[in-house]
Formats: sequence, C-alpha cells, structure tokens
Amino acid sequence: LICLENKPPSWNDEVGAYVLNFNGRVTQASVKNFQLCEQNDEQNQFMQFGRTGKDEFSLDVQWPMSLYQAFAVALSSFDSKLGCD
Repeated sequence: LICLENKPPSWNDEVGAYVLNFNGRVTQASVKNFQLCEQNDEQNQFMQFGRTGKDEFSLDVQWPMSLYQAFAVALSSFDSKLGCD
C-alpha cells in the first residue's frame, strides 16, 4: 500500500503566485492542475494532471499507479471543482 498526496506548490516571486513545475507538459493555469507524490518524497511525482487548452488536459503517470487508477483520479478532480474556473 502506498500513500500519495498532492505536491504542495512553492511561491514564485516573479509570478507573484504559488506554482508547480510541470516541465512544460502543462501550459495553462487551472485549479485542476495537480501532481501526486509520496508523503515523504516530493521530488518523485507518480502522476501529474493539468490543463493544456480550453478543453484539453495532459495526464502523465508512472508505476506504481496504473492508467486506470490515474484516469479515475483525474476524472474525480472535475467533480469537486465544477464552477471554479
């Protein structure tokens, strides 16, 4: 069993906001953007999900998560954030 959590964003003085580094995979700011990592290891993300266009998103996943699990987590992010954008 592995326990994952949202990676906390870091403050960026240039932008004046909290940001996550998606290494160019996510191109638009959104409340739906997130990265999952182990509780005690924020450097290794197992999943990242973020907006790339008006109705387009990018989903990256690696073991130990399956594509099925990652897709389910990504879909669940839409349910709790409807109307936030």
